[in-house]
Amino acid sequence: MNAVFDNNLKPNQHLEVHDILEWLEQDEMVDIENAQMLRTLAVGAEYKKKNPLEIIADRNWVNVKTDKVLTLETLTKWFADRVELPFVRIDPLKIEVSEVTEVMSYAYAARYNVLPISVDADTITVATAQPFERDWEAELSRIHNKKFKLVISNPDDIRRLLLEFYTIAKSVHGAKTSSDTGGGNIQNLEQLMDLGRSGKLDANDQHIVNIVDWLLQYAFDQRASDIHLEPRRDMCPVRFRIDGVMQEVYQIPSAVMKAVTSRIKIIGRMDVAEKRRPQDGRLKTRMEDGKEVELRLSTMPTAFGEKMVMRIFDPDVLVKNFRQLGFSKKDNEVWQSMIEQPHGIILVTGPTGSGKTTTLYSTMKLLAKPEVNVCSVEDPIELVEPSFNQMQVQKNIDLDFASGVRTLLRQDPDIIMVGEIRDKETADIAIQAALTGHLVLSTLHTNDAPSAITRLLDIGVPPFLIQSSVLGIMAQRLVRTLCPHCKQPTEISDQAWHELVHPWRAEKPETIYKPVGCLECRDTGYQGRKGIYEMFKFSTETRQLVTSECDIHELRRRAIKDGLQPLRLSGANKIAKGETTVEEVLRVAPPPLNR
Repeated sequence: MNAVFDNNLKPNQHLEVHDILEWLEQDEMVDIENAQMLRTLAVGAEYKKKNPLEIIADRNWVNVKTDKVLTLETLTKWFADRVELPFVRIDPLKIEVSEVTEVMSYAYAARYNVLPISVDADTITVATAQPFERDWEAELSRIHNKKFKLVISNPDDIRRLLLEFYTIAKSVHGAKTSSDTGGGNIQNLEQLMDLGRSGKLDANDQHIVNIVDWLLQYAFDQRASDIHLEPRRDMCPVRFRIDGVMQEVYQIPSAVMKAVTSRIKIIGRMDVAEKRRPQDGRLKTRMEDGKEVELRLSTMPTAFGEKMVMRIFDPDVLVKNFRQLGFSKKDNEVWQSMIEQPHGIILVTGPTGSGKTTTLYSTMKLLAKPEVNVCSVEDPIELVEPSFNQMQVQKNIDLDFASGVRTLLRQDPDIIMVGEIRDKETADIAIQAALTGHLVLSTLHTNDAPSAITRLLDIGVPPFLIQSSVLGIMAQRLVRTLCPHCKQPTEISDQAWHELVHPWRAEKPETIYKPVGCLECRDTGYQGRKGIYEMFKFSTETRQLVTSECDIHELRRRAIKDGLQPLRLSGANKIAKGETTVEEVLRVAPPPLNR
């Protein structure tokens, strides 16, 4: 800390704007006139409430040396170097909230704007942006009998996460205390609702509401696609699926978890009393900025209670343009040529979680123009989209896919989406719709595009109907994309590249990239996902191969001759562009059938 004390600062001194400006001037990063003007202005009471780094960042000055804007993040990193302390960008998913909030009270932490971020056997790490205000350290060292390690973090992050962490910790503790001492069973939601309606403020009920609100908002902020609430004997993990990978984010006491699950069931219009059989529900949320996000709820009875999974359908994620989805220029041209046909059936194939729903919704959104009638039958409706008409399968009243399509055919449709072809009856009615002048889009669960033909034959669809109705098939998978902030060039052996692209010819790129891991991607090396696609557009020669004795290998060879680019080759192109890795493509893309 020599650099700091050279500037005549004393321990426990609060840094002011003029201190930071003096250092910036010494480092020749700011204009002298601008700095002098801010010194004159920064004397009011409102300037005392904010951290000096935030005050300077609000001016949007440009670094005199680099011509780059001095953002709060940039200033914080510079400040950390100046005071010779590590800079840490706080990742809330890596913090044990219940543990760090025990270090000091919220009032104490908020007074000094410090946030404990990790606790180990000998050391407590605390994030701050005022490293010389350390009156708190001596007292807490005696209480915990541990050393304190200071790191520098963005003051805005500290303030925001401080409130968030202590609020959720307080709610969980309050709910647990109520369940231990309240004399009533916290999972008895009839009692919980009665208390809420009685006009008396039930702290237990409010705690649960706070936990659910935080949980949903936290999942949205972290770009989670699914939330898992998993019951256990004592402490129950809460896990998010982010970029296809599960990550544990919190541990909630068992009694509190039961109440949280029941609270979500109430607002999802599910039967709270029924805990022995699986249930499905829906939930729509509106965020502070007015943005609406839908969730699909599913419960399952387990040994320790009901497990709940909430699948998040963010409209900004679910409905995208095709380049955002990962379509290459050629993929886009082939797909557009298929969906522009007036009638016929187009199939999208792939396992669960491969992005089929996103592709179909994006396509339907594109096709849903005022001059056409677009309808869908789904199980369930993933996202309520006002640009087309949606119907949900309801087996309890005998409304399945087949009867749903029959109903849609009486609704004067131009374009029909069938959520999934599961049986011969649905396949027959979908193909009949395609033959009678409608464009039909649907999904199948197969490994690759040509296998969809053999699947249709297996469920009993006559070959001549397939020949005359199918326009094309697209198989897809999702691969994690490399984090642009930390990916690094690496080499790949000829053997490894050959393993990926065999038996097709594809030139090995000069440079490929590997995942490294940084704060932006939470040390995974990946950030976001994109699709890899296999476009199989039917040609006259292909149709002639569709017979009752259809040879899948011959069909695939014909498709490749007609221009089909296999999934692994599509993945290889993304590797060559530096978007993903060989390991990711090998993980999700099936090997060729003729190997």
